[in-house]
This record gives sequence, structure tokens and C-alpha cells, in this order.
Amino acid sequence: MYSETLRLVAHLPQRRPAPTLPGRLHQLFRHLALEHAAANALEDEIWHLWMQHPHHAASRALDRAATDIAGQRFDLAETRLHYLLRACPDFPEAWNKSATLYYLMERDDESVLAIHRTLELEPRHFGALCALGEICIGGGDRDAALLAFSAALRINPHLDSARISVAHLLAGGKDSVH
Repeated sequence: MYSETLRLVAHLPQRRPAPTLPGRLHQLFRHLALEHAAANALEDEIWHLWMQHPHHAASRALDRAATDIAGQRFDLAETRLHYLLRACPDFPEAWNKSATLYYLMERDDESVLAIHRTLELEPRHFGALCALGEICIGGGDRDAALLAFSAALRINPHLDSARISVAHLLAGGKDSVH
């Protein structure tokens, strides 16, 4: 299931983030990896930086698309994201929001393609990795789900839901516990 994306996940530690991402993310991820890290505040700052793009209009378009997704205006969100990604194909969080949208629309193949692109641009995207894990669980591929959740935990060891999913998968469960 989704073999190219799983190969990408297996090699994430060798990948570098896109140069368009804020340099401050490096420091935030180093702190996030520490056991004593203030995980919630660090995660919030990471998500905030992921939502930003050097072109402010792109950031605003992404905000609108996220609002559309939250309001279940999926057609409008899809149109906004389509135009945004045509204009800014190097915007990892726009790809991640597309993956979220496709997941909510039960279009898993398209979601995985968007996750793949997210991870190509931002190999530390623990949210995309967790989403991939959920899709793999839904498709019955426990090994792939375990790979995705484990990769997310290497990046962000404070993800309780991913830790629970890993424990459940190792115990032989077929479904996540979220």
C-alpha cells in the first residue's frame, strides 16, 4: 500500500526541509526532541510557522482554506488549495491541508499523494506522518501504520495519540484508539 510514500518515510532522516521553510524550525525541532520540552507551546509555534509563507497572500489563502475545511465547505477549500498549490507548489502546509481535505472526503489515494509531497518538502511533518498512519490503519496495513507513527514519534516524542496507536498496533489491534 502506497509503497513510494512508505519508502520516503523510511528515508526521512536523510532528507532536508525545503529552503523556503523558516530557519527557526530547526531550533524548535531540536527542543521538541528533548524530554523536558514544553511540547504544547513548541508544537503550536511549529504549526504557526508551517502556516506561514514568504508571500503573505499565500498564507492568507491557506488560512481561508483551513477555515473552509473546518466549516465543511470542501468544494471551496479544494478550489482554493488547487489555485494556491499552482501558485506555490513549494508550500508544504498547503499540501498537508490538501491531504487533510482529501482524507475528510474519503479520497485516500489523493490524500497520500498530498502527504507524499508534504513530506518531500518538510520531512519533519509529524502531522502528515500521523495522517498517513491513520490511512494505513483504515486500509488494513498495520506494518505501514506502525512505520508512519514511529517516524512521527522520532520527530515529536510527545504525540500521545501516536504512542497509543503504536502500542495498540504492537498489541495486535486493527483499529486506532483515537
